[in-house]
Amino acid sequence: MIANLEVLNHDYLESLLKGDRRKASEMIMRAVEEGINIKDIYLHIFQPSLYEIGRLWQNNKISVAVEHFCTASTQLIISQLYPYIFNNNKKGRRMIATCVGSELHEMGIRIVADFFEMDGWDTYYLGANSPTNSVIEAIESYQAQLIAISATMTFHIKALKDLVAAIRNSSAGKNLAVLVGGRPFNLSADLWQQVKADGFGKDAQDAIDQANKIVEGKYK
Repeated sequence: MIANLEVLNHDYLESLLKGDRRKASEMIMRAVEEGINIKDIYLHIFQPSLYEIGRLWQNNKISVAVEHFCTASTQLIISQLYPYIFNNNKKGRRMIATCVGSELHEMGIRIVADFFEMDGWDTYYLGANSPTNSVIEAIESYQAQLIAISATMTFHIKALKDLVAAIRNSSAGKNLAVLVGGRPFNLSADLWQQVKADGFGKDAQDAIDQANKIVEGKYK
């Protein structure tokens, strides 16, 4: 199965880089119809494709226009999978998903939020470039047990640390579990501790595993 997913990932990425969004969409929907697990599509097709697209852009192998096209196309294709995602038994847990302020790369945290939905959580997705006051307001109104915060660039880590501090200092957020993720945390094993989070997820599935452990510990 993994070999098939690797082939599908290669073909999917190639279609996007050639600007053929329709072909990319068709191969994903065909995979779903053939019974490939939605989580496997996220983990073994969407995530590695987006990582490779980001790498190609950072190394000036593709233009920002191509990067934006590939990302927007993947967002559209993911939206076609929502009928399969928002159809699970709920476990009575709520989470907020957001990017740190000034962070514009939201696909990673979007995927994480979708995984929480598939795991039975109710999610409140704030998306990219979320100001601190908006995050605090969401915490106060949504009464979540956990917030997941994404940063994809190292220079956003200070802002993320400041956001975590603001959450800890708010009345609604003092007992909130904080999970972080993004490329900088995969490169530095103890970075999540430096920003005073409760844990980090190295990918979307690991985020779910860590979140359930953290929340069970905090709210048992």
